[in-house]
Amino acid sequence: QLQASGGGLVQPGGSLRLSCAASGRTVSTSVIGWFRQAPGKEREFVAAIRWSGTRYAESVRGRFTISRDNAMNTVNLQMNSLKPEDTAAYYCAIGSGIIFSELANAVRYDYWGQGTLVTVSS
Repeated sequence: QLQASGGGLVQPGGSLRLSCAASGRTVSTSVIGWFRQAPGKEREFVAAIRWSGTRYAESVRGRFTISRDNAMNTVNLQMNSLKPEDTAAYYCAIGSGIIFSELANAVRYDYWGQGTLVTVSS
């Protein structure tokens, strides 16, 4: 089971920290990905973390940071310098054995949590 939290309303330029808490699976040995879906748009990849490193979408690189808290079995997504175009429902997903080049491919993940809504607006 995955539980995403931390969404909310923030002004442009602000920050939010999303968390994805896992139960029944260990994040340290899994692949965790964050995806987002804005109203009327397709779901898109945001960031992912696996044992060998991280991967980011170009649109968030340098602003977002994904990290893992093994003690809490949680993966966090620190989002800084938020823009109105970051407004979306954010979902975390878990998978295993996903090669680096496929981290942005949603079909490689086998379980999804519920979304948490992020709204960036003044």
